[in-house]
Amino acid sequence: MIISENSSGKNKSEEQQNIILKGMSLQELQKWAISVGQTRFRGTQLFEWMYREGVDNPTEMTNISKSFRAFLSDNCTFSTLKLKKISKSQTEPTQKFLFQLNDGQFIETVSIIENDRHTVCVSSQIGCNLECDFCATATLGFSRNLSAGEIVDQLIFIRKYIEQPITNIVFMGMGEPFLNYKRVMTAADIFHNPKGFNLASTRITISTGGIVPKIKQFIDENRKYKLAVSLNAPNDEIRSKIMPINNKWQIEEIIKAVKKYSNQKRRKIMFEYVLIKDVNDSSKDAQQLVKLLKNIDCKLNIIPYNEMGGKYQRPDEQTIDNFMQILFSNQGKVRVLTRWSKGQDIDAACGQLATKQMEIE
Repeated sequence: MIISENSSGKNKSEEQQNIILKGMSLQELQKWAISVGQTRFRGTQLFEWMYREGVDNPTEMTNISKSFRAFLSDNCTFSTLKLKKISKSQTEPTQKFLFQLNDGQFIETVSIIENDRHTVCVSSQIGCNLECDFCATATLGFSRNLSAGEIVDQLIFIRKYIEQPITNIVFMGMGEPFLNYKRVMTAADIFHNPKGFNLASTRITISTGGIVPKIKQFIDENRKYKLAVSLNAPNDEIRSKIMPINNKWQIEEIIKAVKKYSNQKRRKIMFEYVLIKDVNDSSKDAQQLVKLLKNIDCKLNIIPYNEMGGKYQRPDEQTIDNFMQILFSNQGKVRVLTRWSKGQDIDAACGQLATKQMEIE
């Protein structure tokens, strides 16, 4: 009997539900093809049709036998989400996609185009349980992890809808990627595979709020993808107030872990720092940040806070300039950038994804 896994993690037989092929790795598809009486090569063909070609209708898989195509149509599910709404920025070529999943829940994905660069910000969970105080996604609470197929389908849809080729992927949408580690890595491997999306590992960035055991696992497994850490504070006192996860894994532990990544990979770790008025934007904060990162070969993205009508605000321009000047004058090994988020007019900017009910209706 063929077994699949549903979203709750419980197994159901094929007699109860179709096999969900989307999200299977190359090796998994090859093994599955053999289990249903096909060859290993048929699994490779399925991988190429689903991911490289983006085909979700078996009747279009022309180099597969008619009998197997019929079997696939009758027994397998190829699509994991449906488009419900597209929000287009009026000021820039940024678009936000609202998708409904097969269980009726919703996620958001963002496409950002700057000249020849097309970045897609994908979600990895429905909601998030890190409870970062400044993030809109945190207000949703946590529902569940996305399957690898639900992650991959976000990219497949945007690739079909937008003509400009996708050049970069960032796991910075809804959710904490490292709390859905296995499925996120499966999706990233599909994006990287030459028979899949064929994106270089340097074009795939995975962001974490600081899940130290998973950072260590990521390093120990010799994952080649770029790593970003949402730091957002120069000390534990501030970070614990806005990011409760810091009460479990504090800054010193994070710094120790990412130093190993930078040393082993010969690749700069990226820190993200959301600049919030009267929270982490003072001259003292900037000086502490310089001291914290001075011995790390890294990139530091300063992101002026994207307001959402809550208790937090963006600092004024003078405060931002003062903060940046302190960083620039003490850069050392740190490459400092100011990142102005795209899509603010459609709530698609960093920290704004929240699948609002008004959008769904």
